[in-house]
Amino acid sequence: MSISRRSFIRYASLAAAGNAAGLHPFGALNGLAANTPEYKALVCIFLYGGNDSNNMLVPTTNAANGNNGYSAYSAIRGSLAIPAGSLHPLGAKANGNYGLHPNLPDIPALFNNGNLAFVANVGTLLQPLTQADYLAGKPAPVNLFSHPDQQLEWQNATPSAGSNVGWAGQIADTMAATYNPTSQIPLITSVYGDTVFCNGAKSTPVAVDPGNLLGGQCSEGAACAGRTATAQQLITFKSGFSLVQADNGITTNSYKYMSILADAVQSVAPLQSPFPAGNQLAAELQQIAQIMQVRAALGVTRQIFFAGLGNFDTHAEQLPLQAALLAQLSPAMSAFYAATQELGLANQVTTFTMSDFSRALQPNSNAGSDHAWGGHHMVMGGAVNGGQIYGTYPTLVLGGQNDSGTNGRWIPTLASSQYAATLASWFGVPGGDLDTIFPSLKNFNTTNLGFV
Repeated sequence: MSISRRSFIRYASLAAAGNAAGLHPFGALNGLAANTPEYKALVCIFLYGGNDSNNMLVPTTNAANGNNGYSAYSAIRGSLAIPAGSLHPLGAKANGNYGLHPNLPDIPALFNNGNLAFVANVGTLLQPLTQADYLAGKPAPVNLFSHPDQQLEWQNATPSAGSNVGWAGQIADTMAATYNPTSQIPLITSVYGDTVFCNGAKSTPVAVDPGNLLGGQCSEGAACAGRTATAQQLITFKSGFSLVQADNGITTNSYKYMSILADAVQSVAPLQSPFPAGNQLAAELQQIAQIMQVRAALGVTRQIFFAGLGNFDTHAEQLPLQAALLAQLSPAMSAFYAATQELGLANQVTTFTMSDFSRALQPNSNAGSDHAWGGHHMVMGGAVNGGQIYGTYPTLVLGGQNDSGTNGRWIPTLASSQYAATLASWFGVPGGDLDTIFPSLKNFNTTNLGFV
């Protein structure tokens, strides 16, 4: 994952000043604010390493042509095939044709209740591509199958990994002044460290350390006061060097946000919705829910959050590794949706997954699977037109019409820019700004996929 110089400086300064003061620089929140009808939030869960979505959303019946059913899937997947009897079936709107990985037991209820949708075979694209187009050398994203490049292209929605400005950051640049004019914190919060997704050209995110509740407070009397005074002296020191002075300014902002968040924490009661213990993603999503509780006090009506889970780079021993990660994903998403219901925000919060890419349908020789391209993603929330699978599930034939090669690397039939633009439109991004934020969007006939 690439880290810009600006972001590196921000993290280095926060760590240095926090250590000097004896404080953790990233605050956390738990509180309740009055419901604001106009509030909306997007929550990204990035599945780092390339989640094998072939084993997440699995066909359970055999199509008439034999190319899209369980028998085709199991014949190619071989030792990586999930037994048909252990799949969690999806409901009527999926036509009884698909089931979910056994470690996603919470997801079918969300799907069948209309609060979650799947979007099939999404990936980075510059323009629609058929197999013939791809083999003829028509333009495709640079460095396909590369972790850092594809992570960045999902996050910046540009034709290459060269931009260090993310599409969420561009939304913040566009919307913060209109929707959060008196906000006390940035429009974007990351609970997973530094990411291009969050960086704007004019705006920067705030980073929060999940589970570090009240981390911005100090309770050791005179010793605390002394450490804080020392840190403030470091912050205000005029070095004369522009790079260091920028560092000091970033640290000053971190202390300002820390104080704001700590004050908000003390003013309200904690969430009652339980989150599973010992689950890193659940801790991240719980932190996000707690920040949403104090949205009115923070002066925000639009927020974007970034969470992450990994490592899905399952070149070997895929079955146990992916199973353990999906066992975190399922209860964490379910708990977070319940928390948005408790907050009265279920219809105002849309959560979605992204990942580097999916993985080849054909296994490798190490009981794993290799880097691929198009994959399946989940979108969750009360505003989601759920209970449906959007897009086209690939034809499960090696070298077939959807394969970019001969091992089941699916050429996407939907672009990540279409996926992101649909979310951005729901969030309130004006139609005239979409082509600027998503430069390749104009190459596609459909700019809104309709899942939210």
